Formats: sequence, structure tokens, C-alpha cells
Amino acid sequence: MYKICLVEDEKDLNNLITTYLKQAGFDVISLTKGMDALNLQDKIDLWILDIMLEDDISGYDIIKQIREKNDIVPVIFTSARDQDLDKIIGLELGSDDYITKPYSPKELVLRVNNMIKRVYKSEYNHLNYEDYQIDLNKRVVVQNNKEINLTTLEFDLLILFLENKNKSLDRELIIEKIWGTGYYGSDRVVDDLVRRLRKKMPKLKISTIYGFGYRLS
Repeated sequence: MYKICLVEDEKDLNNLITTYLKQAGFDVISLTKGMDALNLQDKIDLWILDIMLEDDISGYDIIKQIREKNDIVPVIFTSARDQDLDKIIGLELGSDDYITKPYSPKELVLRVNNMIKRVYKSEYNHLNYEDYQIDLNKRVVVQNNKEINLTTLEFDLLILFLENKNKSLDRELIIEKIWGTGYYGSDRVVDDLVRRLRKKMPKLKISTIYGFGYRLS
């Protein structure tokens, strides 16, 4: 799970963006003060920095410190001022993107997703769960250096669970995603597929939600 640090002193906006990012599957550190960002010791995979902050520490100050330690980690600037000078300064200091307030939380999440995929492309195609290593490109699952043979449907179900970890998925949604909208058979095929996946990958924490569907935690 990628960790994002959001530095935004407007608390309502901060809470809103934090909620959207968490729903998108990110681990979020939410800060309202620039000094807290300067003192942060956590490894961050992407920064979202408001340029103007209340405690006299600007987003520019924060990115200067970030770039002294890391040239790769992506940084997105946000600002209520739509001025070319702000964008130019941000780019000169090493920002990767710039978004002007007011902005759509969905647009910001989209930009974050695109940037994560671009910057961490090599590892984005690999997922880990417990001691399972999943290669999305090769569609291979490995455990303790041994490949687990999954059928096409079993692998598709695994990825659906992983992409929606901790979310409850009803049988109708699973059928639509795995078999397509043209499937008109019994929804018991979902139970059979889950049973087969559990047998091959017993460390998957798949909970049955009776009368509804399943959830991977």
C-alpha cells in the first residue's frame, strides 16, 4: 500500500481529500502544519502540498527539504492562486504536478493514481499478500519460490479481491466483473470459484458475508 502525505491547513478540505484517498486504497498521513511535515520521519511515496500554510512554513519550504533527500518521490502542489509564477517556481523546485483550488477530489485522486503508476511502474505490476507474490503482467502467483497454478477465472477473482481489499463485494458484482454482463446462470458459480481459490491460497483472509457476498481483509 502506497503512503501519501497530505499537507493542507483547510481542515474540511483535508478531511475530504483524506477520505477520498483512503477509499482509493492509499495509506494517508494527514497534516495541517508545515512544521509537522518538516519533522516527519515516515517513508512517503507521494506528497500533496498546499503552497500557502498558516504556520509560515510554505509548501516551497517543504519540497526543498524533500528534494535534499529524495529526487524521485512525486510531489503535487495545490494552491488557491492560479498564477503562472507559482507553477514555474513549483516546477523549478522539483514538483511533478500542480492543481488549482477549488478542485475535484476525484480529479486529484486520478492524478495521484496516474503518478503512482508512472513513478513506480516496475513495482506497480507486482502485488504482495502475506507470503504470496503476484505478478500482474505474467498473471503468476508465487509462494516460497513455488508457482501456484490458478485458472484464468481464479486469477481474475484474486485480483478483484486485492483491488477491493476490505470492501464487501456482492455476488452480482463479482459475476459482472469476472463473467461479464452477459452471464445468466446461477450465482452459485461465485461460491464455487471462491472455494477453489481458498483451497489453492489458504492464507487469503476471505470472509463470507451470508446472503450477500465476500470480503478480503
